[in-house]
Amino acid sequence: MSVMNPAVPGEAYTRFLSEQAPSSRLQTTWSEADGPMPAIYLSHGAPPVFDDPHWIHQLFGWSQSFPKPRAILIVSAHWEDAPLGLSASEPNTPLVYDFGGFAPIYYSMTYPTPDASDLARRVASMMPDAEPVHQHASRGLDHGAWVPLKVMYPYADVPVLQMSLPTHDPQRLFDLGRRLRPLRSEGVLIIGSGFMTHGLRHATYEMFHENRIPGWSKAFDAWVADALDRGDVEALGAYDRAPGMPYAHPTVEHFTPIFISLGAATDPEQTPTTVIDDFQFGFAKRSVQFA
Repeated sequence: MSVMNPAVPGEAYTRFLSEQAPSSRLQTTWSEADGPMPAIYLSHGAPPVFDDPHWIHQLFGWSQSFPKPRAILIVSAHWEDAPLGLSASEPNTPLVYDFGGFAPIYYSMTYPTPDASDLARRVASMMPDAEPVHQHASRGLDHGAWVPLKVMYPYADVPVLQMSLPTHDPQRLFDLGRRLRPLRSEGVLIIGSGFMTHGLRHATYEMFHENRIPGWSKAFDAWVADALDRGDVEALGAYDRAPGMPYAHPTVEHFTPIFISLGAATDPEQTPTTVIDDFQFGFAKRSVQFA
C-alpha cells in the first residue's frame, strides 16, 4: 500500500485529527506585537496529502511555527483568471473538488471557514482603479487552497480568501505581491500555492509508486534553491531558461505564484527560510517562508 493506494483512504488524516490537530486550538492568534506575518510559497499536493503522515507533519508543524493569522489570502495555481477575481467571502465558502480518480471520501470533505468579507474589501481597496476586481458570489476554494489549509488550520477557524492568478508575468505578479505587502502587518498570511516541479505529462509509473526523482525535477529544484539563497529575483524571473525546463513545468501556473510571495516579502532579496525540501511522486515539494 502507498499514499496513492491506501488501505483506508484518509486514515492518516483521521489519526492526525486526534493526535496532533488539537494543539491548533491552543495556538496564539497574531497581534501587532508579533510584527508582520510571513509570506509563504508552498507546494500544495492533492488528496494524497491526507494519506501521507510525513507531509501532514510538515505542513502542520509549519503552521504552528508562527502565530495563527487573523486571515489568509491565498493564490492558487488552479485559478487562473483575469481581471483579478476574489472567491466567495461569506462564511462556509464552498469547496471546488477539482481533481479526479480518487476515493469518494475526498469529494465529501468540507472546510467551513469564517466570514472573509472584511479581507475581500481590504484587498479590493488596495488595487488601482484601472484594474477592476471581480468579487465572485459563489466561487469556492480549490484544492490548491483547501487541501494544505485543512492540514495547517484543521478547525477552519481562520477566514480564507482566494485570489485568482491574473497573469504569469513575473514582474506583474511581483508588483501585485508588493501591493499586498501591508496586509502582513495586519495579521494576514499571504500564500502562493503551487508545486515546485509539476511535470505531470512527463510522469512515470516509477515516479508515482517509487518516488523516483527524474533529472529534470532535481535540476529545476536545485536551480530555484540556489537562486533563492542568492536572493536573485531577476534570475528567478527567467525561469523559462532554467535547467529542467520545460519538463519541470510544461505549463507554469504551479511555479508563478512564488512571485506573489516574493513581492509580498519585506526584502525579496533576503534568503528565505526553506521549510520543506523533499520530493513526492518525483516532484519537488520545496516550500519557503519569506520574512
